Amino acid sequence: MKRLKRIIEKLIEGILTVSGAVTTIVILLIVVFLFREGAGLFRSPAVEKGYVLCVDAGNTVTHLGPKQIKEIFDWEIENWKDVGGRDQQIVVFRFEEIFSRYSDEELGADYELLPEKLGEVISSTPGIIAFIPKQYMPENVPGIKVLRSDDITLSDFLGGREWIPTATPAPQFGVLPLIMGTLWVSLFAIIIALPLGLGVAIYLSELAGERMRKILKPTIELLAGIPSVVYGFFGLVVLVPLIQKVFGLPVGETALAGSVILAIMALPTIITVAEDAMRNTPRAMREASLALGASNWQTIYKVIVPYAASGISAAVVLGIGRAIGETMAVLMVTGNAAVMPHSLFEPVRTIPATIAAELGEAPAGGAHYQALFLLGCILFVITMIISVTAEAISKRQPNRGL
Repeated sequence: MKRLKRIIEKLIEGILTVSGAVTTIVILLIVVFLFREGAGLFRSPAVEKGYVLCVDAGNTVTHLGPKQIKEIFDWEIENWKDVGGRDQQIVVFRFEEIFSRYSDEELGADYELLPEKLGEVISSTPGIIAFIPKQYMPENVPGIKVLRSDDITLSDFLGGREWIPTATPAPQFGVLPLIMGTLWVSLFAIIIALPLGLGVAIYLSELAGERMRKILKPTIELLAGIPSVVYGFFGLVVLVPLIQKVFGLPVGETALAGSVILAIMALPTIITVAEDAMRNTPRAMREASLALGASNWQTIYKVIVPYAASGISAAVVLGIGRAIGETMAVLMVTGNAAVMPHSLFEPVRTIPATIAAELGEAPAGGAHYQALFLLGCILFVITMIISVTAEAISKRQPNRGL
């Protein structure tokens, strides 16, 4: 019987070991896949896939970066000298313009003469820059040359201030507005949630009666189980119109709306963890403080809160992690404007909201698709730092010198 029991124990131990190993391997494979897909962005050319940029042969410019291409086609740069070329006016030519210059008869029944006509236009127009499909690229035409477009770089991605993945001819994958929007909304959410959460935690731990605590504690924990889309609907129907009316804004979908919703969503985590940390304060410390003549409030903020500082810090970090990783509620109330935030009363966009909104429309394997995976890598790194920080804080020993 004992031998059978040992065999069963060994079997269970083996199953648990294999389960842990498989789980670890799966997580590592997911991480490797995430970073491998995202890294492909830096092997993508700045120009939209399947297209090329052509100039006349006399142009001294040999290559352009993503930002320069966008500014040229947005008429923000109008002279070649601004990108290292000669003092010559830039003439922007898009592929669609060829059909307004030539009739269908001149282009041929199956557009077989289209490359020849494109070659004529490019070679005969000084200062031209033409954005055309590769399949209609003129061949053996001495008067034109193809510009070499730089690949998207890490500095373009992390330092770029524009997220316009559908822009032509050069999509912009500047992630800085998304990072700042994520941190901006999360920071103010914690600023709102921390004093409220800490106050409720102190009340539940030290002031509330046992009956009240048994009612409030499960109710607060129940808030953590409400789906985020429900919070989003609440914010969209109640909070957004209220913010718009109170502050006289043109729209209510702002960073402030996102911060308030995230604060509400982070409260259960902060309250629960902080309250448990304070209740773990030894009873002897409370009694000693009261015996020395301290009031109940003095005992709370001079003994209990300092003793539970590690648990409270962990609660704050976990609350930040809850806020940063939130998707649907933020997607519904922040306005989704991928711009650099300057105040709480402007629309913003966060990294999780961007992934949720755009991944379904991004062509698989394309630069946009890879950029979204890279956003996932950034979010993974941020949440990993938060998790490690929370773990380190929670393992700190309480201050025994109190």
